[in-house]
Amino acid sequence: MESLQSDSSGGTRVQGTPGQNSDVVVSSWQGTDLQPTEAIRADTTKTVFSLAEFFTHLPIIQDVLRTESSLLQDETAQECLPFLTVAENAAVNHNSFGQPCLERREHVEYIQDSLEEHSSRFTALDASRAWILYWALAGLSLLGEDVTLYRERALQTFAAMQNEAGGFGSGHGQMSHCAPSYATVLSLAMIGGSDAMDLIDRRALWKWLGNLKQLDGGFAVCEGGEEDVRGAYTAMVMISLLGLPLELPHESSARAAGMTSFLDKLPQWLSRCQTFEGGIAGAPGQEAHGAYAFCALACLCILGTPQKMLTEYLDLPLLVSWLSAQQRTPEGGFAGRTNKLVDVCYSHWVGGCWPLVEAALSITDTVDEDGTHHVSTLYHREGLIRYIMCCSQSSEGGFRDKPGKHADGYHTCYALAGLSSAQHQHSFKLAKVDREEEQLNAPFQWSDPGNQSSSAFYGHGKILDTNEEIIPIHPIFVIPHEAVARTRSWFTHKHGF
Repeated sequence: MESLQSDSSGGTRVQGTPGQNSDVVVSSWQGTDLQPTEAIRADTTKTVFSLAEFFTHLPIIQDVLRTESSLLQDETAQECLPFLTVAENAAVNHNSFGQPCLERREHVEYIQDSLEEHSSRFTALDASRAWILYWALAGLSLLGEDVTLYRERALQTFAAMQNEAGGFGSGHGQMSHCAPSYATVLSLAMIGGSDAMDLIDRRALWKWLGNLKQLDGGFAVCEGGEEDVRGAYTAMVMISLLGLPLELPHESSARAAGMTSFLDKLPQWLSRCQTFEGGIAGAPGQEAHGAYAFCALACLCILGTPQKMLTEYLDLPLLVSWLSAQQRTPEGGFAGRTNKLVDVCYSHWVGGCWPLVEAALSITDTVDEDGTHHVSTLYHREGLIRYIMCCSQSSEGGFRDKPGKHADGYHTCYALAGLSSAQHQHSFKLAKVDREEEQLNAPFQWSDPGNQSSSAFYGHGKILDTNEEIIPIHPIFVIPHEAVARTRSWFTHKHGF
């Protein structure tokens, strides 16, 4: 139970029991004409919100063996703590829960600036051109901006990246690769329109993907390139979203191994990527990594329902254990690997795994007798949101890896994707399929949360105002639900190539 005590500062001290809330000072606003939110903004010299105790100090249990990794972890945690307790955020605007506001306008302007002309020193990023566009368009979409304003410029850019043999490179004259092809297809889905959809040479893309199908069931990321779960996920995103035939092209070398479909041996190959830790590696025998975990889980959830695919092809309890271990305290954010540091990009790569896992385990919400709605969740949403808003958000716009780093387009995109996922409760319900031959139906059965945000009932406490909610993101395709529905409808009604 909490008790209120007077504080010499004139505020109120909220004292919590162990495991609940730690002592914090709340600025006193009684007797003034200010509302609580205004008082918080007017008096920012004190900590203004309560935190779960484990977000206020280093973990109690410490390994006695001190290594370079453990020392760096403690240093990072100590650097984050002042931001989490608002000591470093005194000069920024706060919402009604005492947390730094989502500076929407600054983020929009930051992202828009990334779409303008750049100096010659950005030449090194030429091979990331498709990604830069995707990160920007996804970020703007999640913030509620109209990205169709960029349609003509995007079409000109992407048209020059498409290769006659199929697929897209990430710059002019560069060979086709699954990663920029994925980024391009999703970008075109976001800007929409017949010109965007018709730009994609689907027949050539289908044949090119056939060349990437490997004899063991996986996919290479490019012709002659490495085989990993990125190739599998990005290939299946393009095949499912664009309605490409599942039958392998006759020229595909995978037919020599008796395969006839893009799906052959794929779930079994992904299953072999799970490691002894429970996480998922880029390929069998490698180290578990958060981004590879998302790619593998999302790919399996394209092939079938989460309930079937994740329980049949993965050790789900071991995976849950590994994913849970990646959420760091006191920071609240996720790391990507064992003994690595928190990084806001894993708000998506690891945070985005949870809706898929929760659907596989049929984790459902509960409603009390008084009608109070509680979101059932397997990770600490509040902790993640606090890290994104307090430690990662840059006052000049954009999001950064962690305090002490600079904001960039990559971290901004995936911070917003993670924030969207944490704000909204995802629901999977497989609808009846009218035609037996219709396959890959599962990824389109995720409902759009719409305005039903989880921020009112996190289960750990509400910490965002209504005007800080952002657009729900599709848990498989990582673009807004509307863009997914629109793109699928376009190609469903398009006969042949």
